[in-house]
Parts: sequence; structure tokens; C-alpha cells
Amino acid sequence: MMANPAHAFSRSDRTQVGLWWWTTDRWLLGAVGVLIVLGVLMSFAASPAAAARMNVGDPFHFAVRQCVFAAIGSVILISTSMLDIRGVRRAAFFIYIVAIAIMIALPFFGHNAKGATRWLEFGGFSLQPSEFMKPALIILVAWMFAEGQKGEGVPGVSIAFCLYFLSIGLLLIQPDVGQTVLITVAFGAAFWMAGVPLSWVMLLGGVAAAGLSSTYFLFPHVASRVDRFLSPESADTHQVDRAAEAIAAGGLFGRGPGEGVMKRHVPDLHTDFIYSVAAEEYGLIFSLALISLFAFLVTRGLYKAMKLNDPFQQVAAAGLFVMVGEQAFINVAVNLNMIPTKGMTLPFISYGGSSMLAICLTLGFALALTRRRPGAYAQG
Repeated sequence: MMANPAHAFSRSDRTQVGLWWWTTDRWLLGAVGVLIVLGVLMSFAASPAAAARMNVGDPFHFAVRQCVFAAIGSVILISTSMLDIRGVRRAAFFIYIVAIAIMIALPFFGHNAKGATRWLEFGGFSLQPSEFMKPALIILVAWMFAEGQKGEGVPGVSIAFCLYFLSIGLLLIQPDVGQTVLITVAFGAAFWMAGVPLSWVMLLGGVAAAGLSSTYFLFPHVASRVDRFLSPESADTHQVDRAAEAIAAGGLFGRGPGEGVMKRHVPDLHTDFIYSVAAEEYGLIFSLALISLFAFLVTRGLYKAMKLNDPFQQVAAAGLFVMVGEQAFINVAVNLNMIPTKGMTLPFISYGGSSMLAICLTLGFALALTRRRPGAYAQG
């Protein structure tokens, strides 16, 4: 029989692994582990239909690759969560610099797909640098907000805004409006958590809303998606319609594992519309349980962040959990036709190497920031 991990290390164990185990929030770690396993299971359900549509010989091509991504992502998650606070900041700085450098090079060397240049291809693998830039940016802006509050002459707020504008500027060049919205909301949450006046937050919100509205006129693909959402009878809504039919066909308990039919007609079923596959094969109850798992992860994460004493840790951890929750909300909302379509993955569940590795990095940082260190949490 396998030993209980809780008994594998004693509380007196001072090794790095022992300290990690007893200081990491195991509820958060467990929720992440369950999501990774569910993502692998969903990839086996979606892979045959996706492989058939894309003329891939091996029906489990995507499932096998997702298993590899999940294994590498788990290593990244655990190793990142072992970092101390200084290590988190150093890692975020290095990752941000590398990701920004690649994003600058994308217009010249990037792979163009569906009218956007977001990926760098090498060795049969596509890397989306913006996925890794996101958590690094949130940590850096939280660091700058905290340094600015110390009153030692560091222009933390100005540096944070420069990092933010540089990031969204490069995203809009690709263009990637969805990631821009995601980063803006997470940045706004960090800005508010840093304790700035509410009037500043409202001003930022107004500017962000105006900027988002302008994308309708600046980017034809944004206008097309909004028009299809507002007037579905006058446009091609095949993808959303098939996803809705798949969700409805699942009923309460689903058709059964591997028995989904509508998934054969849902484009991008293994990536952006994996939620519809899960709903058809496992039903409404499973779908609600999956949403509840994300809600638990974000709620507990924010609760732990609010209890932290250090302003940097508090703002960074909260910003990371907000970003994960927001991404999950956007993906599910698109599948339910609540908002215009957006190519955004469901964290841990959707197929994709960059998505899986980056979300593991994000939660690894979040777990590292919320570990129980001496003086990290207020008494009681």
C-alpha cells in the first residue's frame, strides 16, 4: 500500500521537501492536482475526434502529448512552489524579460495562425510567450507597488504602469485582445489591492472600458465576434451552436465517457471548447462540480492572500488567483454563449503545452507566496 504523504515527512523534517510539504496549503495543492488529472482525462475524451478532424493518424495523439505536458507542468508547479520570496521575484523578472524579448521578435519570426502571430515554433512545439509573461507581470507590478509604498524614492507605481503598457502594447500588435483584457483585470485587481484610492481604480476602470470599446473599431475580428454575438441570426455561429447542443445533449449525468457525439462537430473541441465535451459526456452535475472546483481554488487562494502580512506577497498572490479565476470564467462563459467567442483555454483542462506549463507556473508562484513562513500570516 502507498503511504500517506502526510506521514512520509515528520514535522521535525528540515529538508527542503519536508519544509515544503508542511508549509504549503495542501487544500490548494490538492485542488490543482485534481484539475491536472481531470485535464488529462478530458484530453482522452476529446483526442480521437480532434485527431480525426485534423487528419492525425494516432487517435490519442493529443492525449499523449497532454500527458507529457501535465508531467512537465507538475514538475514546474512543485519546483516553483518551493521558491522563497526572493526566488519568486528573481524568477518572475527573468521570465518576464525572456517572454517580452520573444514577443518583440514575434512579428519577424513568429508563426501566423487565424490572422494572429502569437506563437514561436521550434522542434514541433509551439510556444506562446504571452502565457508565461502574464504571471511574471503580476508579480513584478505587485513588487513595484510594494516598493512604492515604502516611501524610499522608488517610483514603483510608474514602473508598474510602464511594465503593464509595454505588455499590452505587444499583445495588441499580435493582436490578442482577450489576453489584454485578462491582464488588465488582473492588473486592476493588484492596483486596488495595493491600497490606492478608489477614485484611481475607477479612473483606471474607465480608461480600460474605453480602450476595450475602441478595439471594436480597430480590429475587424473583434467587431465580427461582437456582431455574431449580438445578432446570431445574421452571421455564422456554427461553433457556438454546436457547443450549446453538446452541453444540452449531456443532460444531468451525460452520455458516458467516450460516448459524446456532438464533439465530432465542435471545432477547437480539445482546446477552447473542452468544457462542452465534458458537459456532453459527464453531464451537468460534473460541469457544476468542475466550476465549483475552480471557485474553491480561487476563493481559498484569495482568503490565504488576504491573511498575509507582507504587502508584496498579498498583492501578488491575489492577482495570480484573480487571473486564474478570470480565465476560467471567460472560457466557460464563451462555451455557454454568455459573451462573444474568445480563443482562451480552460486552465489545466484545455489541450496545449504553453497553456498547461504556464498555468502550472502561475499556481506554483501562488503556492510559493502563500506558504506558511515565520511571520507571513497574522496571528489567528
